[in-house]
Amino acid sequence: MVRQRTEDYERAGLSTWATLSVDTKGRERAESLDPLRTVFQQDRDRIVHAEAFRRLADKTQAFIGPSDRLGDGRGRVRLTHALEVTQVARTIARALRLNEDLVEAIALGHDLGHTPFGHAGEEALSVFAEESFRHQEQSIRVVDVLERGGAGLNLTWEVRDGILNHPGTMPPPATLEGQAVRVANRIAVLTHDLEAAVRAGVLDDAVIPEAINAALGRTHGERVATFVEDAVANSIDQPQVRQGQWMDEVAAELQTFLTAAVHERPAARTQRDKAVHCLRSLVVYSLENPAGLPPAVRTDDPLVVRALDEVSGMTDGRALAEFERRFLPAGPTA
Repeated sequence: MVRQRTEDYERAGLSTWATLSVDTKGRERAESLDPLRTVFQQDRDRIVHAEAFRRLADKTQAFIGPSDRLGDGRGRVRLTHALEVTQVARTIARALRLNEDLVEAIALGHDLGHTPFGHAGEEALSVFAEESFRHQEQSIRVVDVLERGGAGLNLTWEVRDGILNHPGTMPPPATLEGQAVRVANRIAVLTHDLEAAVRAGVLDDAVIPEAINAALGRTHGERVATFVEDAVANSIDQPQVRQGQWMDEVAAELQTFLTAAVHERPAARTQRDKAVHCLRSLVVYSLENPAGLPPAVRTDDPLVVRALDEVSGMTDGRALAEFERRFLPAGPTA
């Protein structure tokens, strides 16, 4: 059987620290094994075909507004970010002989619950949640509950753990594959935000600190390669995937620079405030007009949870269109 050949290959070829598909902790609901695909390959395919995955094509990644969609294919959105994280994570995984199928499933699914307008959306929705609205927790809700009309994707424990714990603010993922995605996500965010800012005209190459150029390189490809090579060098034949201490310090310096020069510049704050107002208005409208919400996927879901599901699942374009339809007057008629 094809699946069994793949499982045999994993046993023979992967690192001692890799996660074998036959060793999965399983799914919440037991299923028959697929004759062709391992459980992690199935999870990857389910994520790629999920509605939430397709919606990532119209969700903000780096910047809110036209600068993130340059009109010539150079802009970045949440979907291209997921693909780029997958590519970086697979490069790390292959070098470390980890399970690339598990890495790919986690990386493709890690942002399924992200709001419109990037992290501004999380800020907007947090005022309605019992605790802060966190996209990683919403991603788990998407794969467990919201997809397939309430049935969810029934993913394996390892993929769900990697999705939930991919941000640096969460505990480390239990698998090295999840840790590889966590490192790759940080690499992608830092290097791709920097490149996107330069291409959008938000930054000039000349203002990038020389210490960062000296440490990482002067091109996007050089910077990604430097980060990846450091992660591999510090993780090979080790029970964890991580950057070296010096590279962590460089990453922190780059993050500080991007925060001040890109994400907290006045124009960015203005756009963020507009996005927050838009999304909060949509949630309030949904709470005041619950008949307009889709049917509850679970009968015990509170109204506020249904409203947050609806608004967080919107694309940028739909959120803007819904705001215009609900709150702006119609134009003059003939």
